[in-house]
Amino acid sequence: MPVPSARLKTLTAEQLDFYASKQWPQLEEVTIRWHGGYGYVTGYLPGDEELPLCRLHYLGSDTDWDFALYQASSQTYEEALLPNGHPTGTPQEALDCAAGLYLADPTAWIKPPTD
Repeated sequence: MPVPSARLKTLTAEQLDFYASKQWPQLEEVTIRWHGGYGYVTGYLPGDEELPLCRLHYLGSDTDWDFALYQASSQTYEEALLPNGHPTGTPQEALDCAAGLYLADPTAWIKPPTD
């Protein structure tokens, strides 16, 4: 199983937190806790309330990651498809899918056409 470099882990976490600050202002911060090739993404709501969102799985590409949604009911992660129907994508796409679900904003899944 490939494991991202320390540099890629840091870069991914910084980029995802910056992206979240623009796209998801409801979240005060987004962090990634790493375990091998897996990154566990947590959002923080006001008052330091933790909101587990999703798990990223590094596949060897900086831009193509496997994705699993956090299931609050069972406190586990379940493999999921992104709204575009693909099982893999960018960390930002995974964040949009999970945050759209947990912050009740499905407009995150609707992207305007790019002609």
